[in-house]
Amino acid sequence: MVAEWKTRQQVPQYVFDAIRALPRDSHPMVMLSVALLSLQKDSKFAAFYNSGKFNKMTAWEYVYEDASDLVARIAVIAAFIYNLKYRGDKQTDIDPKLDMGANFAHMIGQSEQYKDVARMYFILHSDHESGNVSAHTTHLVHSALSDPYYAYSAGLNGLAGPLHGLANQEVLDWTLKFQEKYCKGVEPTKELVTKALWDTLNAGQVVPGYGHAVLRKTDPRYMSQREFCLKTPGLKDDPLFKLVAMIFETAPGVLTEHGKAKNPWPNVDAQSGVIQWYYGLREWDFYTVLFGVGRALGCMANITWDRGLGYAIERPKSVTTPMLEKWAAEGGRKLA
Repeated sequence: MVAEWKTRQQVPQYVFDAIRALPRDSHPMVMLSVALLSLQKDSKFAAFYNSGKFNKMTAWEYVYEDASDLVARIAVIAAFIYNLKYRGDKQTDIDPKLDMGANFAHMIGQSEQYKDVARMYFILHSDHESGNVSAHTTHLVHSALSDPYYAYSAGLNGLAGPLHGLANQEVLDWTLKFQEKYCKGVEPTKELVTKALWDTLNAGQVVPGYGHAVLRKTDPRYMSQREFCLKTPGLKDDPLFKLVAMIFETAPGVLTEHGKAKNPWPNVDAQSGVIQWYYGLREWDFYTVLFGVGRALGCMANITWDRGLGYAIERPKSVTTPMLEKWAAEGGRKLA
């Protein structure tokens, strides 16, 4: 499969032209979404549907073709965007000997060690359940038989929201401010962090990166990143990682005692930004692009299965005006 992806990773020049046509200060997620939409003109699934020979039994084969092309190219496109925005448009060619993560690291001028970071990051963010916004949006849009480029561009637009993929950026911002306010150059002790967390909660603020809508235990993706940090010389002794590690040891107990958090355990966002920061990738608004590159792996596999299983179009339930009036009178809809 890796060898096949390498035959597909050459990105058409018109995609780069479309990105360059955008204002340079456009958000990198806008650039990524536009780039995938521009690839739609070469969609094999769309061509099959428009050929007059569309067959539901073989439709998945054409989704698979588009999905493979998209996954093979998205990291190359992401590297181009990073270089365009943050490295003075210094572009580096693909190294055909390298895998997806290593090639991305190579193209953005990162260290040899960062190749493992990229591999880990893309795999951990690939997909963990289809109920999240980006994965579900991709399912929803493709259920209308929109091709994978339309579908995943829409999924990326959902991922860009502050309650979804943007969360890792917000966690890092909070952690840096936490370090500046409470640590002031000293080693973060359990006593110091406990007091700081209570100050945060008593001020009506939350602890970003803790809690998850589905999981009721420590996110295994968090633990994978933690193990990576602990095994990496230099990173395990980094002051910011030490603070994150102490928050991990302290926050669940504080949040449990506080009583308002249903899940006091860290999620994937609680640490991912810290690793990028350590390796010098400090452009926060690019972190969601990294998330989007990884998430493509799961979303493209999912919609290929959708077509193989012949899923119907999604139709959400409707509500009536009296229902809306009732919920408004009650102060909001009470969900089960």
